Amino acid sequence: MGKAIVAEATARQAVSFVLGAAAALTVVMLVQYRAPSAGLSRARMPGHFSGWRSLDHYRLNGTAGLTVHQAPVVVAGEDHHVHHANATLKANSTGTRASHLPITDHEEEEAEEFRGLAAAVARAATDDRTVIITCVNQAWAAPGSLLDLFLESFRIGDGTSRLLPHVLVVAMDPAAHARCQAVHRHCYHYTMPGVHINFTSAKFFGSKEWLELVWSKVKLQRRILELGYGFLFTDVDILWFRDPFKHVTAYADMTVSSDVYFGDPDRLGNFPNTGFFHVKPNARTIAMTRLWHESRGKYPGANEQPVFNMIKKRLVAELGVRLRYLDPAHVGGFCSYGKDLGKIVTMHANCCVGLKNKMRDLRSVLDDWKNYTRLPHWEKHRAKWTVPGACIK
Repeated sequence: MGKAIVAEATARQAVSFVLGAAAALTVVMLVQYRAPSAGLSRARMPGHFSGWRSLDHYRLNGTAGLTVHQAPVVVAGEDHHVHHANATLKANSTGTRASHLPITDHEEEEAEEFRGLAAAVARAATDDRTVIITCVNQAWAAPGSLLDLFLESFRIGDGTSRLLPHVLVVAMDPAAHARCQAVHRHCYHYTMPGVHINFTSAKFFGSKEWLELVWSKVKLQRRILELGYGFLFTDVDILWFRDPFKHVTAYADMTVSSDVYFGDPDRLGNFPNTGFFHVKPNARTIAMTRLWHESRGKYPGANEQPVFNMIKKRLVAELGVRLRYLDPAHVGGFCSYGKDLGKIVTMHANCCVGLKNKMRDLRSVLDDWKNYTRLPHWEKHRAKWTVPGACIK
């Protein structure tokens, strides 16, 4: 009798367990069924880039790199007010382009122009999807020229060697690309279909070839933003002595160096130097780089820097771009630089025309830095730049 009671109790426990498990499974299935619609109704958090595609969405194309089927669109939830941007930047309710839409001729052209860029950027980027970019031609990449000084400054700077693996050198001609591959890990050959200009030799300031060279950078920068990466662009005639990312605020969409600085990083009247600037990827900055490049036609003969200065108020007022300037005491150049070597972060050979003049003064600045680092700490405050030079005063 006792055994029968125990058996009956055991059977009841087993039945209760099965019924309970079935009920729990039903609840889980209902929750999973409702999850997609609930997910669409959630507000996106600021800084969430919903339009990013992984590299699996790109087709391998032999050794040529990756062919982009469609440009990912970066959309941040806080950017809903950017209604002045080009219509091609507007996203649908999911933040990505509908998969059934055909690929336009313009997208095919851009995919050809930037073939392999997505893979090159991905290899060089940091964990938080930021890449350091510089551009060179054969003259700037030649042995003993600007590229060598640029890379050397990273190696001997204070805490800058760890940044070197995240530098992507964009070569504007085959010879520069070959030279880059001989001295650096990450190189990308940027070809521009339809532009028949020889970029190998040094270009005179203001010449047609030089203008094409500097304006091509803006288009490349926009493409990197569209891929979902932030970047710090640096001219190759800039020496890096300390980590500039410590001077970039999370608030700013764009943090730019300054030729003329009035003491306030938020003062729009500061004069920007677009040879050194950091940009975050979002709808505002994509619209900014598009408008910037399109404004070239309104200012014929002007390079990208004065055009940016002309349109900066519009970028802030219409697109909502958050712009901040870097203090030349830290991020300096020959136009304006800090005298304290204990604070200097970078030094730019701006306000200086001619490759020979740039090389002469940059070598002198690099030697000054080497001498500074050899001094005992109690003597470092006495260190000074060797001036005047060919350009630096």
